Amino acid sequence: MTSPLRSVWEAPAAQPPPPRRVWRDWVLVGVLPPLAVLEATARPDVPWRVLWVVVLIALVPTLLWRRIRPLLMLVIVFTVMTTLSIAISEPELASTAYPLVLVYAVMRWGTGRAMLIGPAIAVGCGALTLALGPTTLGDIIGSVAVVVMTITLGVALRWRAAARARELDRLKLLEREQLARDLHDTVAHHVSAIAIQAQAGTAVAAADPDAAAEVLRVIEGEASRTLAEMRSIVRMLRREDAAETAPGPGIADLRRLARSEPGGPLVDVQLTGDVDELPPTIGAAVYRLAQEGVTNARRHARHATGVDVIVHADAAGIRLDVRDDGDPAASAAPGYGITGMIERATLLGGTCEAGPAPDGGWIVTAVLPRSGWST
Repeated sequence: MTSPLRSVWEAPAAQPPPPRRVWRDWVLVGVLPPLAVLEATARPDVPWRVLWVVVLIALVPTLLWRRIRPLLMLVIVFTVMTTLSIAISEPELASTAYPLVLVYAVMRWGTGRAMLIGPAIAVGCGALTLALGPTTLGDIIGSVAVVVMTITLGVALRWRAAARARELDRLKLLEREQLARDLHDTVAHHVSAIAIQAQAGTAVAAADPDAAAEVLRVIEGEASRTLAEMRSIVRMLRREDAAETAPGPGIADLRRLARSEPGGPLVDVQLTGDVDELPPTIGAAVYRLAQEGVTNARRHARHATGVDVIVHADAAGIRLDVRDDGDPAASAAPGYGITGMIERATLLGGTCEAGPAPDGGWIVTAVLPRSGWST
């Protein structure tokens, strides 16, 4: 087996895994039997039409398992239909074309083996049926064209879904790395505080033991927080690249988002509640989420004249709203940026949602805990 064929043969099933069944499956299974009966009723000249309709209806449920067992369903359907074609007559009903859905399913969802074996079985069964019946050159060309088009469609959609999944994984990785860099700044802050407290404790230990004991308690608290954040860094970091040591942005930097751009919407930033005492990690995350929300609004919100960034902090947590007044239809297409925002909020134990605002425009809402992150 040549290298390209071997790579296809050993390919796993499509990722991400397919859904077992969706509403379209039930619609398909519910519509096909009446159509087959209607066609057979309208064409009394077709031989064995009643038997063919019964077989076609009996095989329709295989469509419900076409994503889970695509090759097996294809083998069952094409074997039964080819055997029946040889035994009695070649089918002349248009409803016999629905097994092409199984060919598509094999190429879209199956393993590499299924992608090679399935079309070979379909082509072999079709060739055998054509060879045993009255066949014209037009029949052969038309059959080949339909099968090739179905295979091409399945492969193209499979490749597009895989490319999107890879891009989403890359985006999540970048978000984790950026969050790890933000955590690095926080850890550096704690370590610096520990060093300063230790120096102070050393200086007063001989003269004031009680003050030295208080210093030790402060160091203990700082060390515990530092260890927790270091564990988070180890869990989230996916590469061995060195973390940047430049200070990360925080709540105080949100005002910079209000800068105007020629031809762009005006950005208004409002901070309410106790936003000054937020942990640096949460503050950096709020800034990143707001920055992405404003960037999306500037790029994608058509006819938007303003973008409101509202941050409210209380004892329970912090809430961020980024809302624009653009056209709803133009703003209602979330992309990779919103996926990254959801990933960042989830890593910190919060939530992030995006969608059309009730009164028009587009709104992004993120809620984060005041301290801590998912473990």
